[in-house]
Amino acid sequence: MERYVIATIKSWNLENCESLIRRYPEHEMILIKEKEGLTSDWLEKVHPRIVFFPHWSWIIPASIYNKFNCVVFHMTDLPFGRGGSPLQNLLSRGIYETKISAIKVEAGVDTGPVYFKEPLDISEGNVDAILRRASNIIFEKMIPRFFYEELIPHEQRGEQVVFKRRTPEQSKIPDGLTQRQLYDHIRMLDGEGYPTAYQKMSTGRIYYRNAHLKGDVVFADAEFRREQ
Repeated sequence: MERYVIATIKSWNLENCESLIRRYPEHEMILIKEKEGLTSDWLEKVHPRIVFFPHWSWIIPASIYNKFNCVVFHMTDLPFGRGGSPLQNLLSRGIYETKISAIKVEAGVDTGPVYFKEPLDISEGNVDAILRRASNIIFEKMIPRFFYEELIPHEQRGEQVVFKRRTPEQSKIPDGLTQRQLYDHIRMLDGEGYPTAYQKMSTGRIYYRNAHLKGDVVFADAEFRREQ
């Protein structure tokens, strides 16, 4: 029986991981949810064929990716969109069709060779909804391919575009946005662990969630918080 490790967070990834384990009982899969649980010494004992990272918020140490075959899933058509905050950087550029790239982890940020890619529509939905769709693709289509195919990664080709990780200050709604851009700005920050889109007022801030675009009108829930 071949052994795999899946290192991931977010409730929908954990649910999809449990489903994957049930669907493929012929493979042993070990789920890791905490940074402290994933160490080189532990992996030496487990000796997995592959370590998958469907969504991981921490840097993968060289002591791990140099010893074990590590595969990460990045939400851009690499080499376009290397770096942080891929979803937010795509939507802020008005890009609504992207790909999930399965890549072999190496020292550079998202520079590893690509095994294959799957398309992803990000034209609608907030962060959580989009990440759920991406998770379904990763666990239902992408990870299983590694079980039964001899996949060979190939060097990335094309224009290299690097994204910068966004800061909380960039959640402020810029002036001069179109209605579509306003909708995208609110929804791309409306999710678990993300700094909510806001407007600054003289006495506080208005935060926006649950945006919907109907015709040329944006509807959203608003919450005012007074600042001392």
